[in-house]
Amino acid sequence: MDSASRVIRVRRSNSASKNRGELPKTFQVVGTIPSRAALSCALRLPVGAVDLLEMRVDHFADDVRPLVRALPRLPAPLIVTVRHASEGGAALLPVARRRELYAQFLPAAACIDVELRSVRELAATIAEARKRGVRVILSAHFFKSTPALSRLETLRDRAFAAGADVFKVATLTRTVADVMTLASLLSGSPRRALSVMGMGRFGKMSRPLLACAGSVLNYGFLDAAQVPGQWPAPLLKERLAEYF
Repeated sequence: MDSASRVIRVRRSNSASKNRGELPKTFQVVGTIPSRAALSCALRLPVGAVDLLEMRVDHFADDVRPLVRALPRLPAPLIVTVRHASEGGAALLPVARRRELYAQFLPAAACIDVELRSVRELAATIAEARKRGVRVILSAHFFKSTPALSRLETLRDRAFAAGADVFKVATLTRTVADVMTLASLLSGSPRRALSVMGMGRFGKMSRPLLACAGSVLNYGFLDAAQVPGQWPAPLLKERLAEYF
């Protein structure tokens, strides 16, 4: 075990341990950490400003020490993500490196996010997460379009058949019809935990709408938007609080 792994094991976030195993009952807002600037913003957040923080480890793959140092001071439970390059990952990481990074940060995680396409190659990672009581988000990202509802329903069913606690999907929303497709996915899944978001032209208006329609995890930025249509995470939480 390397020194960073030892630090993570000792310094697990108190917030993460308290919230581990709890699925959202309504919406939760996630602030994403893809950069050192965003990490600095996360460290300055007051407790309660966001519900969860997504640690995008793929953006720190060359040097994870800033994440390790920050772990004891982060003010919310963690979603650990090592994103596949084909779905927005920051680097073309070999699967062995992705497994290693997930393993290093798993002791600090309340949830992990793994793409649906990666379920087989990261099966051992997912199994270890379940063994530890860490929730599993299985995700799919479409940066060029919104697939047909039937396609999204197929992906949803595959995700839950694979044991997902939450199925997350983000799509490019260029028309109102695209937003309605995402809303239909939510309305057709009343007993399942889905995180559904739009990007692009209609992304910003879609996110509070879809949260109100039942999207359980709703992502925003802390420093700068990664894709068009994102909200600042603390502001998104404030706006959503007006509806609940």
